Amino acid sequence: MQDIPNYDSFTQIRPIRKGWSGEEKYYIETREGERLFLRLADAGELGRKQLEFALLEQAHALGVPMPKPLNVGLCREGRRVYSLFTWCEGEDAEEVLPSLSEAEQYQLGLRAGEYLRLLHAVPVPQGMASWEEHFNRKLDRKLKQYADCPLSFAGDTHVLRYLEENRPLLAGRPRCFQHGDYHVGNMVIGGAGLSVIDFNRFDFGDPWEEFNRIVFSAAASPKFAKGQIDGYFGGEPPLLFFQLMAFYIAANTLGGLPWAVSYGEQEVEYMTRQAADVLSWFANMTNPVPAWYA
Repeated sequence: MQDIPNYDSFTQIRPIRKGWSGEEKYYIETREGERLFLRLADAGELGRKQLEFALLEQAHALGVPMPKPLNVGLCREGRRVYSLFTWCEGEDAEEVLPSLSEAEQYQLGLRAGEYLRLLHAVPVPQGMASWEEHFNRKLDRKLKQYADCPLSFAGDTHVLRYLEENRPLLAGRPRCFQHGDYHVGNMVIGGAGLSVIDFNRFDFGDPWEEFNRIVFSAAASPKFAKGQIDGYFGGEPPLLFFQLMAFYIAANTLGGLPWAVSYGEQEVEYMTRQAADVLSWFANMTNPVPAWYA
């Protein structure tokens, strides 16, 4: 780390171990009293990290409350790439929300939806494959992984049926810049309100696919999840949105169990409970409007 530019000004370096990213993360304080956030990734990620930096500069300029991108580049030894941001003050939204009133939870959800709409306004690269083609390949991989998985969850036939019946909904869907992991686990609440963090899973896809992680937010605060949808649309969304959101959530639910197997029993139990929640919210995938929204 000593070969990062301005390392000599760092007076405090504290590792951050929360999260699933394979990158190294650090909280930094400098002699000038600045609070910074540092990520270190393999040097092979340089191109993606430079693209991420450019996209986040645009998102920050649009007014999304988030860490401000400061610098990106190769460390002097050439084996790692660093990304430096301002530190985002606040506490984990997932932990704070249950202590707030339902009205406050809903208002913060509205803000989250508005910020997501801003993120989706960031311009995307040209020449990408159609979303229908891209996601159908992704779904086929998830179906195979689930079929090969030694475990299964109760009610999986309802999820499998919904996925096959609703593939036609992918036709003609647009692609936009995506946060990639948009839920309360990647948000903080502080004096300035709600802020969005951890963009390292950014992608380009259907803007409505971004709601596939809302299951984590709904588990922490149903009112926040409802507010996020209303804030994004400025009111109640069309039925097609709910049909596609249920489709993307179903795909994630199917992929969750094979992913969890390699992480141990605790994660398997968590994903099994989440699958049960999804089936309950969507009435065994017969109603695309989740119970917590209605």
